[in-house]
Amino acid sequence: MDKILVLSSEKKTSGCYRLAEGRWTEQKLSLPEEMPLTIFVNGHELVTILCSPSSLNFLVIGYLFSEGLIKAVNDIDILRVCESSRLADVRLKNEVTISTEKRILTSGCGGGMSLGTAMPKIIICSDLKITPARIFDLIRQMVKSGSAYRLTGGVHTTVLCDHDVILAMGEDIGRHNTLDKVIGNCMMCEINPKDKILMTTGRIASEILKKVVMLEVPMVVSLSSPTDEAVNLARSLGVTLIGYVRGQNMTVYANGQRLEAGQETEILCASKG
Repeated sequence: MDKILVLSSEKKTSGCYRLAEGRWTEQKLSLPEEMPLTIFVNGHELVTILCSPSSLNFLVIGYLFSEGLIKAVNDIDILRVCESSRLADVRLKNEVTISTEKRILTSGCGGGMSLGTAMPKIIICSDLKITPARIFDLIRQMVKSGSAYRLTGGVHTTVLCDHDVILAMGEDIGRHNTLDKVIGNCMMCEINPKDKILMTTGRIASEILKKVVMLEVPMVVSLSSPTDEAVNLARSLGVTLIGYVRGQNMTVYANGQRLEAGQETEILCASKG
């Protein structure tokens, strides 16, 4: 890529009134910011994404990868993101077919593979092993690192980890956007997601599971719940799926054999479903 330009603005606050223990108080609080970002590719309008105005270059790159428009950052000639104009202008080195239908992705809707990208036929094979104790520690790292979540309480956080530390992070009002930001971060910083662990605060739906498989990530961990289709995909595609991680508790939905054997994991290692 020859050129990246990102122009951004400052955080915003709002006055409000809070009722607590029978008393009203006036406060000024930080709010989660929301903005529409319209992405143009080779001069054609691709999509408008409702998102948080942070790491927008990662968001654009991750989205283009998820949609199958690029395979590597080197497929991009120029990327210009202007927050004030709410536009991202992308020039690819190769011509691609762009639908003439205008699309808007809200912060809560599915954000992956919506341009008809075929689901990769990949079965995840990985020697990854990790203890429940390390998962609990990495979850605490994720929550601690989520500065926007701590500031406003109204955004999602997704991180890519190895056994010890967070390697890439995305924060956004949309849980799908957080994963695209992580993807873009990995592509820009040349972080190989294979055999790593993806952790998120948001619900795991099938679209997110499909993106995970594209990255060849063998384990997904969430503070929330997966959907039934996400569980079915995880079981069939070899992804370890863990949800409802709270304190020292977790629920394993698929492929628990990647949790290192111990007294508490013997039943999981006896079954690969």
